[in-house]
Amino acid sequence: MGKQIIISIGRQYGSAGHEIGKKLAEKLDIPIYDRNLFDELGKVKGIDTNNLVKYDEKPKSRLFSRTVRGYSSSPEENVAELQFALLKSRWADGDSFVVVGRCADELFRGKEGFVSFFITGDIDERVKRIMSVRNMDEKTAKIAIDRHDRKRKQYHDYFSKGGKWGDVKNYDVCVNSSRLGIDGTVEFLYQYIQQIIK
Repeated sequence: MGKQIIISIGRQYGSAGHEIGKKLAEKLDIPIYDRNLFDELGKVKGIDTNNLVKYDEKPKSRLFSRTVRGYSSSPEENVAELQFALLKSRWADGDSFVVVGRCADELFRGKEGFVSFFITGDIDERVKRIMSVRNMDEKTAKIAIDRHDRKRKQYHDYFSKGGKWGDVKNYDVCVNSSRLGIDGTVEFLYQYIQQIIK
């Protein structure tokens, strides 16, 4: 790909946002960054990141953390800042990539070649997907969806500079994956990106 492009995918839990991002990255032949950012961090920093995964996309605990002279005691905040720094360095290197979550809509807003998507889905479809993928009953799936979406919103809104998670004003395209299905949504977003690349 000649022109650098950064694609941010925000998503509701159960909307297949990760799978859509992965298929889109494959179609564009560019890397995707999601939880695999920890593997990248391990390589770059030469550290074992297994203990950091539990803080991934988690909001900072205001009760049990403090900042002194610019240094935070919050593991959630430190993990987020490590991820942000790595993503920014990939951008500075001229790389193209897809990022799922990680406040990428805020990190790269206004940069040339940046496109932001938000994937939503009908609640019934999201519940069915979580029941199937996570092997949960309906009640547990609904609770998981509510908990994950609440945490994602808290995480995003804490680290953003005013942009709200899921607010249509903050994204180039918001799409309901229940309408087109996973592959249809991927194709729709791919065609949109092709217009941007031109």
